[in-house]
Amino acid sequence: MNLILIGYMGSGKSTLGKKLAKTLNYPFIDLDQYIEEKEELSISELFKVKGEIYFRKKEHEYLKEILEEQNDVVLALGGGTPCYANNMDLIKADSKSTSIYFKAGINELVGRLKHERAKRPLLNRFDTDEDLVEFIGKHLFERAAYYNQADISISVDKKTQFTILDEVMTHLV
Repeated sequence: MNLILIGYMGSGKSTLGKKLAKTLNYPFIDLDQYIEEKEELSISELFKVKGEIYFRKKEHEYLKEILEEQNDVVLALGGGTPCYANNMDLIKADSKSTSIYFKAGINELVGRLKHERAKRPLLNRFDTDEDLVEFIGKHLFERAAYYNQADISISVDKKTQFTILDEVMTHLV
């Protein structure tokens, strides 16, 4: 079974995904890193040089490739991946995949992301925490319909990684 981790940037998909993969003895794939390796450009460079539409198209192609070719893998998606190109439908239709939504609140996300603006293409234009709160809140509202389609939803606010992983494992048994 593939475990597909979804959620907003900063929700812990990559960090928790690596630990979950180790626990299950599965390979771990971060979709953004996979794209960077295939395209030989960073996500920031892809957005800058080729644009978001190109990026979203490639993101869909590589997601499809992984779902078709991989078994027993933990896959962390980019925050926007479920929201574009019918990607959530693709995930839901894949009988060998279970999707897990790491649900984080606005304040939790701002706390995690405010020092990472430079390496996050969607956030590097915001100077204040207030701007981040507004942007993240709007984004979460827009993306909720996609994220909430996940097979499993786990709140990550104010929880340790151990607690979150324990909750994931409880859902999987």
